[in-house]
Formats: sequence, structure tokens, C-alpha cells
Amino acid sequence: MDYKKAGVDIEAGYKSVELMKEYVKGTARREVLGGIGGFSGAFSAEALKGMEKPVLLSGTDGVGTKLKLAFLMDRHDTVGIDCVAMCVNDVACAGGEPLFFLDYIACGRNIPEKIAAIVKGVAQGCSMAGAALVGGETAEHPDLMPEEEYDLAGFSVGVADEKDLITGAGIREGDVLIGMASSGVHSNGFSLVRKVFEMTRESLDTYYEELGATLGDTLLTPTKIYVKALKAVKDAGVTVKGASHITGGGFYENIPRMLPEGIRAEVKKDSYEVPAIFKLLQKKGNIEEKVMYNTYNMGLGMVLAVSPEDVDITIEAIRGAGEIPYVVGHCRRGEKGVDIC
Repeated sequence: MDYKKAGVDIEAGYKSVELMKEYVKGTARREVLGGIGGFSGAFSAEALKGMEKPVLLSGTDGVGTKLKLAFLMDRHDTVGIDCVAMCVNDVACAGGEPLFFLDYIACGRNIPEKIAAIVKGVAQGCSMAGAALVGGETAEHPDLMPEEEYDLAGFSVGVADEKDLITGAGIREGDVLIGMASSGVHSNGFSLVRKVFEMTRESLDTYYEELGATLGDTLLTPTKIYVKALKAVKDAGVTVKGASHITGGGFYENIPRMLPEGIRAEVKKDSYEVPAIFKLLQKKGNIEEKVMYNTYNMGLGMVLAVSPEDVDITIEAIRGAGEIPYVVGHCRRGEKGVDIC
């Protein structure tokens, strides 16, 4: 009897590390010390120099049951982007610059090529966010999970000068809400998605005219990363008063998180085009509209609150960063919360 016969292939682990090194190397920042394979990831504190009061920010999350679609379609190179996005977007909407990222993959069996594909996506997401992938862990769990399945999670650490933190405290009546377009469902609400659509390869390979793609391709589209867009707005001289990453809980849970007491947000449904995947999901699942806005991003992955005089420059900066902005509403006095009207 040996470890391999017990279900853990150490040699496969070594091969996985070798295959992923190329992807990890491409995310390196000048502050990264050492290479992959050490007991910890080393990152110089030089990134904090020049700040009056540097504040470390962190975010952690996973991909959730969206992974079930990756298993069915045997496509594993995009979910890593989702994992990074879920973490770095949280750091960015607090005003932080993501510095580095670590991932955790738990699998039933270590298949090196599959693990490398996952990490390739993680590295791509890190590059999009400007964060270094400084390490991670691949844990083989025989008997704990099926051999062909895995779970993926990670965390990011970022930094901001205390004076640049986005807290929402300065939001006032009359401030304008600007939304940034999402790429689709992102990485939330897939437990409901999997109840509405039949989860078979045939169903996921079905082409829908209104989507302009197959169902599977549409649903596996990775989460948008908004780090560069938020940096562009800051570099344009705009003070972002509040930022909300629209994840699980949709509009009703996430927008109020950026609001101070006594301020209520109003979002106009007709201010932007809701993506076709949400319309199809609502129709096929016979889902109430409020449930949709309480579960999904409905086409807006990030919502900012800015002063009226900063709207035009904010829109221009977001477009310049390659994202699609919309003026979607405003803030008024009232009980903290959000109205979708």
C-alpha cells in the first residue's frame, strides 16, 4: 500500500505545478519576491510607500455551483477568472488596488491538465486586475468528493490610502448612480439557474437566437473585472462616493450596502438594456421580477454613486477603460434601501 493507491497522486501534483508555472509567471509584479513552490508567497511592502495612511483590504470568495456547468461541458479555463473577479471587485469597490491573489483548488482526483487549465484562468483574471498570483493550494480529496469534480476559491489582498477609501459616507441627495454593464449572470444565482434549465450537455449545447450563442457558452461567460475601470475613474480626478459590487442578493441586498442612513437609491429599469439571458431565465422559470432583482445583477455588475457634476467625466473614464456605463438612477432622502422603478 502506498499514498497513490490510497487515492493521492503526488507525482500528478508535481506535474500540475510544472504546467501552471508559465501562467503564474505572467502575473508577476515587481513587488513579488521568489517564485512559485515555496511555503508562502512573498510580496514586498514597497507598494505601500508614498501613502499617508496605507490600509490593507482583503476579499475572499469562490465560484459556487457555476462549476457544475464547467464539469458538464468539460471546460475549465474560464472559472478561474470568475474566482478572481469575485474577490478583486470587492477590494476595488472599497477603493483598493488589488496587489496579490492566492487560489485554493480541492479536487477528487488531481488531473494535471485540468488543474493547469483552471490556474490558467486564475492567472488571466489576475492579469486583468493587475494583481500577482503569488501562490495557492491544490488539495486532492479522494472519497470526499467525486473524482471528476473540484471546488475553487481564493482571496485577494489590496491596499488603499485611508483618504481614498470608498465608504459611502459622503453620499447625498441628488447624487447620481452609474452602472457598469455585466457580462451576464457572472457567478451568482446558479442554484436557481440549474433548476430552470435542464443540466445536460445537450441542453447546454442548445443554440438560442436571442442569446446569439449556446446556453452553455452564455452561462459560462466569466465575470467582469472592474478594477481598471474604477482606477480610470479615480485617475480622472473623480471622487467615487460609493461603489457596490452586484453579486449574490442582487440590487436589493448590495446597493444599500454602500448607502449611509437616511439615503435611498432609485434605479430606473428602463435606463439600460437587460441582457437576454435574464429575460430567458425569467420567462422559462416563471420567476417574479422582484426575485430576479434580488438574485441577479440584471446586467449591472458594478454601481457607483458620484456627484452630478462628475457624471460626464465618470462616463468617459469608464468607456476609456473598455467598459460600458449607464446613468441608472439617483439618490434621495429616505429610509436606507433601494427602489427599482
